[in-house]
Amino acid sequence: MKQMRVMCLSLLLCFSLAACNSTPAEETGIAKEAERTAEPAAAPASEETEKKGTITKDDIEIKETLESTADGEHVITADGESKSISNTAVNKSGEAEGDEADFYGENAAIFATNGGTLNLSDLVISTDGTHANAVFSYGEGTTVTIQDSVIETSGNCSGGLMTTGGGVMNAENLNIITTGNSSAAIRSDRGGGVVTVTNGVYTTEGKGSPVIYSTADITVNDAVLTSTASQGVVVEGKNSVTLNNVELTADNNTKNSDKSDYYQAVMIYQSMSGDADEGLSSFAMNGGSLTNLNGDIFFVNNTVTEISLNNAVITNEDETGVFLRASAAGWGNEGSNGGQVTLNAVNQKINGDVLADSVSHVNLILKEGSQFSGAINPQGQEGEVYVELDQSSKWVLSADSYITSLTCEEGTIDLNGHTLYVNGTAYEGGASSGKVIEAVVSSSGNGEGRPEGKPGEMGEKPDGKPGDMGGTPPEKPGENGGERPEGSGAKPDGEPPAKPQN
Repeated sequence: MKQMRVMCLSLLLCFSLAACNSTPAEETGIAKEAERTAEPAAAPASEETEKKGTITKDDIEIKETLESTADGEHVITADGESKSISNTAVNKSGEAEGDEADFYGENAAIFATNGGTLNLSDLVISTDGTHANAVFSYGEGTTVTIQDSVIETSGNCSGGLMTTGGGVMNAENLNIITTGNSSAAIRSDRGGGVVTVTNGVYTTEGKGSPVIYSTADITVNDAVLTSTASQGVVVEGKNSVTLNNVELTADNNTKNSDKSDYYQAVMIYQSMSGDADEGLSSFAMNGGSLTNLNGDIFFVNNTVTEISLNNAVITNEDETGVFLRASAAGWGNEGSNGGQVTLNAVNQKINGDVLADSVSHVNLILKEGSQFSGAINPQGQEGEVYVELDQSSKWVLSADSYITSLTCEEGTIDLNGHTLYVNGTAYEGGASSGKVIEAVVSSSGNGEGRPEGKPGEMGEKPDGKPGDMGGTPPEKPGENGGERPEGSGAKPDGEPPAKPQN
């Protein structure tokens, strides 16, 4: 039974990545004290800091407190109805397990479904149970809008903003901190949806908790994102993340499984779990900055993706890390589970090597004054790599490099004392005309169940058998316990398989 009571407390809203489906991330916060504490003669806060903003509990006037301690229950629900809630502290404890929480919002503090609409502002939200997501939008036609609020989640598998089944989530000027494992600040799960986040600060501290875990179309504008243990961003399957003028810092320093030997700031992959359609994914970064503290910048595995970079400041503080690694790992079928990458760079500086293993390929396309300083497959030819430079762009080699095809104008490649091999022949300068490598997009659909190991989960998923759901969320069983569609990974009686715990 849901237990609700009104109190006069301020609580810190805690957003945790998701229901055993995200990766670790690092905490960040930018104090917004300039306007309140600066003396008249002091320099004003920078335009960048003012634009991103940081709201704290002290900025929010709390007029009432609502809470629930019952397992599986919600504090606030909009089921096919419209509600507006403001100036409220929301406190959620109580436990849940597996897919009922991850897919359908069981045990979330705030939950909208069946075309419901929630308008939320000036909230302080806190959850401390397992599988206790903070704000959840489920199903097509459902929309949650939240602004000027603080969220904290401290339990495992507890995301901040959670979107599944085609729901919509709009967020502005939030301060989200998640500290549990598998608890992304901005997260989606099976069936995805559309998520738009503007301004604010989003931080994750737990293992398997990236700041963003996407099985949806997620756009973040003018925000600060920090992960302290996981990737900063993970994109799974036929989905996308777009960062516009975002400050991202990632310190991926813990492993959620042994499926990959590498650490990275951005991971793009297909787990074969059934949570995301197979197909072309994308990651875009326009302006802003990405700072990586450990490992590689980009890692692509078992999927086809387009990475678009436009005038972003990208810094790798790990001298042993590479800029882009396309490689097989523990997901997918051996021999066909590499990364297929097209990287489009516009007015972009790229520092670091690009590696493609024997089952992967890379198209590197540099335009409008882009500059690449690094090597490609310096240990020798493995996967296919095509490089294209327009007249205004430049590649300065840092070591011998091996590619299979090249398009460039004379003077755009500086060998810098090294040798560039194009399909086994040393390049001697001059113009060249090559051909883009075509991607092969698979559509085999779902894998089975939710076993261990996907980044952002409590464990990583093994390969699944092809199904027919293609990432569509299984239909939630009704009161009569009806079966879910085939390929959903659900048990025949409609009960979802439980995710493994720590």
